[in-house]
Amino acid sequence: MSALAPRFKKLIRQDVQSMHAYAVQESAGMVKLDAMENPHRLPAALQAHLGQRLGALALNRYPDGRVNDLRRALADYAQMPEGFDIMLGNGSDELISLLAMACDVEGGSILAPLPGFVMYGMSAQLQGLKFIGVPLTADFELDEAAMLAAIAEHQPSIIYLAYPNNPTANLWDDAVIEKIIAAAPGLVVLDEAYQPFSSKSYIDRLARHSHVLLMRTLSKFGLAGVRLGYMMGPKALIAEIDKVRPPYNISVLNYECALFALEHRDVFAAQAQELVAQRAMLFEALAAMHGVKAWKSDANMILIRVPDASKTFEGMKARGVLVKNVSKMHVLLANCLRLTVGTADENTQMLAALRESL
Repeated sequence: MSALAPRFKKLIRQDVQSMHAYAVQESAGMVKLDAMENPHRLPAALQAHLGQRLGALALNRYPDGRVNDLRRALADYAQMPEGFDIMLGNGSDELISLLAMACDVEGGSILAPLPGFVMYGMSAQLQGLKFIGVPLTADFELDEAAMLAAIAEHQPSIIYLAYPNNPTANLWDDAVIEKIIAAAPGLVVLDEAYQPFSSKSYIDRLARHSHVLLMRTLSKFGLAGVRLGYMMGPKALIAEIDKVRPPYNISVLNYECALFALEHRDVFAAQAQELVAQRAMLFEALAAMHGVKAWKSDANMILIRVPDASKTFEGMKARGVLVKNVSKMHVLLANCLRLTVGTADENTQMLAALRESL
């Protein structure tokens, strides 16, 4: 990357210049198992049907009231409680950024367990908010005492709890989550990005609280390329946060694709069940592999620890299989790789590449 000219160094914020951009790995020609995508494409008949619908859209016009049809469809799909409302984002990433913007009050801060989704901390930094990361235990559980102490000390505006977590893929203890929610002086955001593969959801407990938001995405549902996230919360609260959302942030193509997918939710549900079955097969194979520790997963990924993560990652890459090397993300992730659950054929190739690369 070329160096920034001195005249621009005065214009760009110093903290931004010192940041690292979110890295997307080059994946052309690889078995791509690094980004927790659903590996299944739309069946051919549905591709043709969707193509006709998208082709008939008025692309010369700004998005219209049909976006509200999508909000209603998502509320129905998610079984949103009475008295709650739903807000849409260009992926969950935009919702995370908008929350930081809306809650940027003097002395405000954002708290989340680590290791976790990098955008929680990045959104805080970009908005000029303090970020407090609280380490998980060695086995990636919530550290109840440390979390409650950090909440008492910092009084965070927002607490993020991923359910299940990325990259560890586990669901945390519900009793500890409830204690954190009770102690929270501000908002608590339950991030259910991996809900299609999870054995539990917080949706049936959401109505108990006036300060808890539930965030999901259609990326793991099977529409990562569509970029559509949604967040549910009490109507008055969502109305305030929604004020910072850019107008027309959801394109006509995005909302029509999402509506189409929800009309065919049974196809995506079947894909999710297939991936859950593949996850069980992968976990069994990994558990029997010498030198590999695998953690149980409620998502479409499995975290493993190997003797030498860099060597294994490069070995798998050389064999045409791309996974995510998370070993440098946090001290607790030393020598860890994150494997996305793929199709049966992809998983067979991944296991073979892993065995040969240990």
